[in-house]
Amino acid sequence: MNNTLYSLPKLPYSYGDLAPVISEELLKIHHEKHHNSYVTSANAILEKLYKARQENKELDYKSELKSLSFNVGGHVLHSLFWENMIPKNKDGGKLGGEIEKRIKKNFGSFERFKDEFSKVAAGIEGSGWALLIHLEEVDQLMCWPIEKHNVLFVPGAHILLVLDVFEHAYYLDYKNERAKFINAFWEIVNWEMVNERFKNMK
Repeated sequence: MNNTLYSLPKLPYSYGDLAPVISEELLKIHHEKHHNSYVTSANAILEKLYKARQENKELDYKSELKSLSFNVGGHVLHSLFWENMIPKNKDGGKLGGEIEKRIKKNFGSFERFKDEFSKVAAGIEGSGWALLIHLEEVDQLMCWPIEKHNVLFVPGAHILLVLDVFEHAYYLDYKNERAKFINAFWEIVNWEMVNERFKNMK
């Protein structure tokens, strides 16, 4: 086994394409440094676990698996994050299709959903994510907070939309004004991708 089980995905756009919402410099650092560090760390832990099994050695499994969960969570959520953004003024940035109907059904209106999602994102304590998820058993869309990359996660939930509110996702462009970043995020949501995720979960 080598450390290539997880790999850093290519972005579906160039580093400068999300400006001015996310600057080229910020996106490049976020992707190449932060996301890549989760991939590297996850692979290193997997390598350590594999080696320990081969050599019949003990590890601090609680610590190693906690770290693996954090890093794999970071990798998975970032991979979804890149895909659910699109350059401004692209057709995919327009809300429509089945996801628009379901948002209006579950939240009453898009404005209500947007407000709820934004407040969940703003209310994350420290670092984390805001998610739009579908809870299958009750057939409901929910706005959901994730602390760090893996705390409060709901097993079996279908993830439709994610927003990174770690400081590294916005500080270079917005300083400590997380609310401004959240508001700007709506300008680059790839609703076509969100709609595809909603349809594919079925």
